[in-house]
Amino acid sequence: MGFTENNAAPVDHKRRLFLDNGTRTNHSSNSNSVLALSTGDPTMFEPFWRKMGDKCKVVIRGGDFMSYFSDIKNVCWFLEPKLGDAIRRLHGVVGNAVTEERHIVVGTGSSQLFQALLYALTTPGGAEPVSVVSSAPYYSQYPEVIDCLRSKLYKWEGDAYSFKKEGPYIEVVNSPNNPEGGLREAVVKNGGDQGMLIHDLAYYWPQYTAITSAADYDIMLFTCSKCTGHAGSRIGWALVKDKDIAIKMIQYITISSIGVSKESQFRAAKIIGVICDGCENVQSTETDNFFKYSRHLMTKRWQELREVLQHNRYLSLFKYPRQHCLFTGESVETLPAYAWLKCEEGIKDCEEFLRGIEIVGRGGKQFGADPKFARVSLLCREDDFNRFIERLCMGHQGERNGHN
Repeated sequence: MGFTENNAAPVDHKRRLFLDNGTRTNHSSNSNSVLALSTGDPTMFEPFWRKMGDKCKVVIRGGDFMSYFSDIKNVCWFLEPKLGDAIRRLHGVVGNAVTEERHIVVGTGSSQLFQALLYALTTPGGAEPVSVVSSAPYYSQYPEVIDCLRSKLYKWEGDAYSFKKEGPYIEVVNSPNNPEGGLREAVVKNGGDQGMLIHDLAYYWPQYTAITSAADYDIMLFTCSKCTGHAGSRIGWALVKDKDIAIKMIQYITISSIGVSKESQFRAAKIIGVICDGCENVQSTETDNFFKYSRHLMTKRWQELREVLQHNRYLSLFKYPRQHCLFTGESVETLPAYAWLKCEEGIKDCEEFLRGIEIVGRGGKQFGADPKFARVSLLCREDDFNRFIERLCMGHQGERNGHN
């Protein structure tokens, strides 16, 4: 999801698992600083949007957007009509989700929408909190968000694969999965008709994965931060089939923030429109087609990462099968937003291992997985990605020097 992620682990500068004094060169102080890649801040898309220039320009006058209300006839009365139209157009162009017979609920990022859904699906409550699960490795912020308020309505119960408890439950299906990137389905089988599903589809966009079908679920979450890269605008949306659930979500958002910034919605609508225009132009190239540009960049980064790790016996990556993509019409690779690294050679803590070469990732334990795994973001700026590759190369060189 597009939650804010600020729990980067501290770095112990004394620990060096395979860097020695002989491997350092005369880099700038910036190159020698700790490289924080534990968060999903999507700054890699900045060059594309800078090139768009005035195509994305919006003008907001002092008298614009002053009312709380956007469309009082709509169930989501604070949704700007232009954004609603842009969202439906975007899903139609990409073909990744069904929007017919769905209510669009806009939120301050998908994090607020997730909280609104927890409220909507568990109100008015019962004798016991509703269990919330997700298959491991699950998004590391799910437990934190769910347990934050110590609500009596719901409770985090961990890995969906091991969930056996009777009674109502919510399963969060994160597909493509954060952190490992594969497409997922619901796994809980023992709940009968007491199970409720939230499909978190934040990464179901052509730059990361094949679009294998138009997702057609009762509740689907999306976010601008991972679609367009505009995390700072804090815009997410839910496609919700059940009107009563949508109304309860809106009640939660009304209580917590009395709607969603109209300025952010206005900007998001403009940006989404530029993306759609680029996709619908048959003559478009990587210069003006956002998904072509983004997929090319992700392909380049994954190729570089796999090449450098071919020579590293301590770190490995999962190999994803190619799949046919309905959006591109081609067989394509999966190119996750994160590298789900696994330590080999008996190394038990991948997060600590990466700290040894001054890379801050997020350890597998936070995702309900083995500590020998760690997640590293590939959505960073080009300079940071190059430093990441350089440090992996330096680490390998240090490992060789230490064993020669």
